[in-house]
Amino acid sequence: MNKKMLLLIFLIIFIFLAIYIGQNKSVNFFKRKNGRAPDFSLQDTYGKNFQLSSMKGHPLIIFFGTTWCPQCRSEMMALKSLHDKYAQRKLKLIYIDINESAERVALFAKQNSYPGIILLDLDGSVAYDYGVIGVPSIILVNAEGKIIGEGKEVSDLSFDALLPNKK
Repeated sequence: MNKKMLLLIFLIIFIFLAIYIGQNKSVNFFKRKNGRAPDFSLQDTYGKNFQLSSMKGHPLIIFFGTTWCPQCRSEMMALKSLHDKYAQRKLKLIYIDINESAERVALFAKQNSYPGIILLDLDGSVAYDYGVIGVPSIILVNAEGKIIGEGKEVSDLSFDALLPNKK
C-alpha cells in the first residue's frame, strides 16, 4: 500500500471515531457529575422562577421536548399516564421546553392537559448541562437527586429504581 492510501484510511477511521464520540457524549456526561442531577433555575410559562433543588425528596421525571416534535406529544401522553398512576407516591413531572416562547409553550401544555411543571429553557443551557442531544429526552432522578436513567421514550426506562415498592 502506498502512503497516500494508508493516510486516507487513517483519516476515514479518525472521522468516523470523532462522529461516534460526538453523538454519544451524553452517555458519559453524568459520570463526571457523580450521578447527581445538575441543579438549575428556570422560569415557568407565568414568569415564576423554579429551582430544581426545591424538589429534593421527590422522584422526578425530567422531560426535555418542544411543541413541534410529534414524538414529544406521544411521550407526553405516556408520561401523563405515569403521573396518574404514581402521583400519590410523590412523583413529579417536569417538562422543559427548549428554545420556544412562553406563549407557545403555555398553549401547547394547555391543549395537551400536561399535569407537570412546565419550564422554559430559552437558551438551551439546561439541556446542554444535561447532555441532551435531540428531543424527546427523558431523565429519571430519584428522591436523593441522583440520575438513575435516561432515554428517548418511556418504554426505554425502568421505573423500579425510581419508584421502589414499599414493603
